[in-house]
Amino acid sequence: MTDKIIIGGLKIYGYHGVLPEERENGQTFFVDLELALDLRRAGTSDDLGDTVNYAEICQKVKALTEAVPACFLIEALAEKIAALVLRDFAAVKTVLVRVHKPQAPVGVPVADVAVQILRSREG
Repeated sequence: MTDKIIIGGLKIYGYHGVLPEERENGQTFFVDLELALDLRRAGTSDDLGDTVNYAEICQKVKALTEAVPACFLIEALAEKIAALVLRDFAAVKTVLVRVHKPQAPVGVPVADVAVQILRSREG
């Protein structure tokens, strides 16, 4: 499937990390999503009911990312986001999730640290 809805740079403050100060003080995360689904019907009908509401997806991802208990790893956060999208939005067949942690404490200056996962609906 080549149809996609792409959400880039969703900015969310969360408390994920291995270090205690990350879990106490928090930091900014960025989330990118690519949702693979059939958009033909929405493209011809011009009706929100024929697609997924990406504002709703953004709100749910924001709520999950801000939630406590937080994840130690951004890998775990990405998995939770993918599971949420596939669980709550039946039209989405595949979701690519990229979680950026630009302030990751790695001991040397970096512009960004990120993980990317691709998950598909079973069957």
